[in-house]
Amino acid sequence: MAFVVTENCIKCKFTDCVDVCPVDCFHEGPNFLVIDPDECIDCTLCEPECPAGAIFAEDELPEGQEQFVALNAELAQAWPVITEVKPAAADAEDWNGKPGKLALLEK
Repeated sequence: MAFVVTENCIKCKFTDCVDVCPVDCFHEGPNFLVIDPDECIDCTLCEPECPAGAIFAEDELPEGQEQFVALNAELAQAWPVITEVKPAAADAEDWNGKPGKLALLEK
């Protein structure tokens, strides 16, 4: 089991989580982060660091977020690893908590 980045990360892309990851399993896309499930060691360190509350254990995903398990696995293979904190999107706080952002995901 791994941790999963879910929809609320889209258009926010806070990177506080990558700073605490001991195995560098986060990957960065244009407006979203994902966790490589093959690298994640379930340490739980990233979950409380996410200001958007977008990270969940795979077996504790909120209803409607199940598709993000496969999406994290797929995009982790295509996107580069991110290991350092970067500034969030300028309008990240405006997007935090808005529903229906999956259509806005840039691959």
